[in-house]
Amino acid sequence: MKLDYPQHQQHMTIAREILLTPFGLDESKLSNALKTMFSHKIDYADLYFQFTKSEGWSLEEGIVKTGSFSIDQGVGVRAVVGDKTAFSYSDEISEFALLEAASATRTIARQGAGKIKIASSMQALQGHQLFLQDDPLASLAAQDKVDLLERIEKMARAKDPRVVQVMASLAGEYDVVLVARSDGVMAADVRPLVRLSLTVIAEQNGRRETGSSGGGGRYSYAYFDDALLEQYANDAVQSALINLDARPAPAGPMTVVLGSGWPGVLLHEAIGHGLEGDFNRKGSSTFAGRIGDRVAAKGVTVVDDGTLPNRRGSLNVDDEGNPTQCTTLIEDGILKGYIQDTMNARLMKMPVTGNARRESFAHLPMPRMTNTYMLAGDKDPQEILASVKNGLYAVNFGGGQVDITNGKFVFSASEAYMIEDGKVTYPVKGATLIGNGPDVLNRVAMIGNDMRLDSGVGVCGKEGQSVPVGVGQPTLRIDGLVVGGTA
Repeated sequence: MKLDYPQHQQHMTIAREILLTPFGLDESKLSNALKTMFSHKIDYADLYFQFTKSEGWSLEEGIVKTGSFSIDQGVGVRAVVGDKTAFSYSDEISEFALLEAASATRTIARQGAGKIKIASSMQALQGHQLFLQDDPLASLAAQDKVDLLERIEKMARAKDPRVVQVMASLAGEYDVVLVARSDGVMAADVRPLVRLSLTVIAEQNGRRETGSSGGGGRYSYAYFDDALLEQYANDAVQSALINLDARPAPAGPMTVVLGSGWPGVLLHEAIGHGLEGDFNRKGSSTFAGRIGDRVAAKGVTVVDDGTLPNRRGSLNVDDEGNPTQCTTLIEDGILKGYIQDTMNARLMKMPVTGNARRESFAHLPMPRMTNTYMLAGDKDPQEILASVKNGLYAVNFGGGQVDITNGKFVFSASEAYMIEDGKVTYPVKGATLIGNGPDVLNRVAMIGNDMRLDSGVGVCGKEGQSVPVGVGQPTLRIDGLVVGGTA
């Protein structure tokens, strides 16, 4: 399905024409479904409509072997009483399905006080205009998508004869959502998303190592021009070749320098999740009840910003219809606030921050990060490296594990080097960083002036739901961090 709209048309117009009009729905019928729920004693209700068109292409051994395409649509119906939620969803969009789902929410009606009244009319809310409303899947013909993957594969192989295998994938999504709430707010968003991933395997003297790169954001496929493909190919190949020469990593407490950009994933996992409202309302986060306390070294300022243009983690409105915003979580080392959705903000008597997110209409929203990053400091990255006599320079990260209750984490570095007498020397393999988020924040000794966001590849998981996110940070020097190595 190809839908052409003038760029100036609002998200609500597009959402109505895709999610309401074809199914005989309008504002009056949405209000009627909400009123059905309010015949019981509830505090809040909403309807979440979604249309998602997605595709994926993958190349291996020089051939595009798989391609997929799917269309999903449906509606989620939610009623809230205090901290209790009743939820029903349907992949059929119709007035009958709405009323059936709405009636299913009566299971929690006896919990409510019945003091909150439904709004008498619907009012459209205007969110941000952070990215184009175009369908990225229609921005390139199928053969051109195949050609793009073949082109980056040839670029990677041409970089070095030691490259023996190349795998690449291309993914696109066109997501349209509409939220109707019992307080009378209607909001919509149109969310394009593209991603290109590249992995290479290099071999030398019987030893094989991998390197990867990629990126994307809320663009059309035109974002992936030849210059960017060359950059991805170069980064992936160089990472693999560096690992061919890597020595076993040492172990023990040492000074660690984290590179800018994607290493912010450690910040996201070890600290960001602990600042989400639900964990703090329940008291299960190590940051619970600590607003106003010093939780990090001076100079450390961390924000969550869903308003960055074209970024993978950005949204015009969140999945409850609230405009996203830039929320300061930690300012100069002092804890300032949490990431909130509507329910947790209400129960904690704190402001809503526009961070309600859900994987799809079939999932409940919860407070989630968007683009989370640390602001830049005033140190030159070379000055930071020169200040380290012996330590580890971690440039890129792979997987990791975090315990939200105490902030403890284990992260593996996919590209790292030793620092000796202020100079970056040889690459090492098998380095893992071990610690806990609050402790690491207080061990930050120097903050670079080179804050950089990741290239647009982040996916965050929480309670079985995955959503796209962004991370970032400047170069950081952290003293006394435990490194688990292979030597």
